[in-house]
Amino acid sequence: MHFSLDRRAFGLAAAASVAVACTPRSGAQDPPADPPKDPPKDPPKGPVEAAFERDYDAPSFKPSWKKEQINRTLAQDFVIFAHSDLEMVQKLVEREPGLVNAAIDWGGGDWETALGGASHMGRRDIVEYLLGRGARSDLFCAAMLGQTDIVRAWLTLQPGLIDAKGPHGFSLHFHAQVGGDASKQTLDYLQSVKQVELRPIPFLNQKPGSGKS
Repeated sequence: MHFSLDRRAFGLAAAASVAVACTPRSGAQDPPADPPKDPPKDPPKGPVEAAFERDYDAPSFKPSWKKEQINRTLAQDFVIFAHSDLEMVQKLVEREPGLVNAAIDWGGGDWETALGGASHMGRRDIVEYLLGRGARSDLFCAAMLGQTDIVRAWLTLQPGLIDAKGPHGFSLHFHAQVGGDASKQTLDYLQSVKQVELRPIPFLNQKPGSGKS
C-alpha cells in the first residue's frame, strides 16, 4: 500500500517523535553529579612570606649569589637552641660557623639572632660563647652583661634608645633584669634615665649561666 503525507501531517509526526525521545524513560539514571570538591586545606604551618611587588625602580646593583644561603630551618633551629641549649649551639656552630649572625624574622619584622635570644634569656654562658665565635654584640646584649659604660655611651649618643625594643619587644630594662646581680648597676643606671615598672621574671632562677648568684 502507498501512503502519502502532506507537510502538515509530517510536521506533527516529527514533533511527536522528538517529544517521545526527550521524555525520561522509567528507570533511567540521572546524569552523574559533579565530583565532590576537595575539603578546605589547613593554613600552612610555618613561615609565609608576605606578598610583594616593587612599586619603585629596582636597585642597579645585582647580587651575584655566588654562595648558597644558609638553610632557613637550620638557622631557625639555631636561634631557638640559643635560648637555652649551649651544647646544641656549639654543635651547630661547628657544623656551620655562619650561623652566629643568622637572623630569623618571626613575623612582622620581629628579627632575632642567636645572640638576641640568649641575651633576653639571661644566658651569659651562651652569649659569651657566641661573642667568642664572632657574633656581633649590640646594646641589649651589653645591658644583659652589665656593661654600663657601653650602655651609657650609646644613650649619650642617642638618648631615644632608652625606649628601643629588642626581639619580641623586650626592653633594655628587661635585659638588665635578666642579667641578674652582674647587671644590677646597669639596671640602676637605666632606671635613673627612665624609671619603669619592673615586673618579676619567673625564669631567672631556673637556668644556668644567668649571672645570678
